[in-house]
Amino acid sequence: MELGKRIKQLRLKAALTQEDLGERLGLGAQAISKWENGVTMPDVAQLPSIAEVFGVTIDDLFDLSVEQRFRRIENRLDVEDSLPQDVFLEYESFLKEQVNDPKQKKQALSLISYLYWHRSEMYGKKAASYAKESICLNPGEKDCQWILQKTERHVAWDWNVSNHTNAIEFYLELVKQSPNEPLPYRLLIDNLIADHRVDEAESYLAKLETLERVNPILESFYHAYIALARYKEKEADEIVASLLKEHPEESACLFEAAQYYVKKADYKSAIGLYEKSFENEKRRPRFTDELMAIADIYEIMGDYGNAAATYGRMQTLLREEWGYTESDQLNSLEKKKQELLKKSR
Repeated sequence: MELGKRIKQLRLKAALTQEDLGERLGLGAQAISKWENGVTMPDVAQLPSIAEVFGVTIDDLFDLSVEQRFRRIENRLDVEDSLPQDVFLEYESFLKEQVNDPKQKKQALSLISYLYWHRSEMYGKKAASYAKESICLNPGEKDCQWILQKTERHVAWDWNVSNHTNAIEFYLELVKQSPNEPLPYRLLIDNLIADHRVDEAESYLAKLETLERVNPILESFYHAYIALARYKEKEADEIVASLLKEHPEESACLFEAAQYYVKKADYKSAIGLYEKSFENEKRRPRFTDELMAIADIYEIMGDYGNAAATYGRMQTLLREEWGYTESDQLNSLEKKKQELLKKSR
């Protein structure tokens, strides 16, 4: 439904004349008439006031379907680093309602999780900033180190803090509940390998490889990681070399091989493989994963000029393939690029 028709519908429902509505908005009846007849449209800045008069959300003004509102929420979370409090509360209220609808529950749960993570990430960045300032004032004290461990994933040396037991227990239960779904096995194996519980990882990998819809390339790389976790580096290298020989142009194989080499700090090999993976990726629009990894590697190596140039490539990708014009993500990339350029001088 067009916005003007929706305003008219809401106005009549509220038993308001065009003069009444105009008075509440500080406008004349003629302006309201033009909206309702599609001659002009309200300014974006007027939408919150219009929604307030009718006691609805801004999305309600457009009479969006549930699916459209879902997409609108997800798109906004994707491109903005923070949401105004009123918008956050509006999304939270809507998604909680949809969680109670069996038809919408799955997507609503996913989005409300994203919404809360988005908010926690926003506050996490603030917490990290203040924690770092405190640490700089008191470098000999540990009182804020744990905040950086939580917010920026700094290494926690104590095993009781750094182990992945909770994640492993969750995915073990999920594997029992959904024994024919490959993804829970992969996530379980990831966490087992991270904790060097390689015998268990190998046993679940064997089960995973019997399922339908497996990814032979990804599963094969698990054998390399298990060998590496057992300190059998030569064996792991041979597995990866064999996979690259068998799938020399396959983007998924190139990407996983790059992941393997960067974890071994073989940065030259990793950059080459990430670049080839990005070049060979057939999906459009492409994601920024390879470019982000390349930028991080260059920064680790102290090659700030190439790191900055790679951030520029990410900006171009988002503009040309994703259609971004203005977004917090583009602004964040520009800020990082400028910081690196400053370091390179």
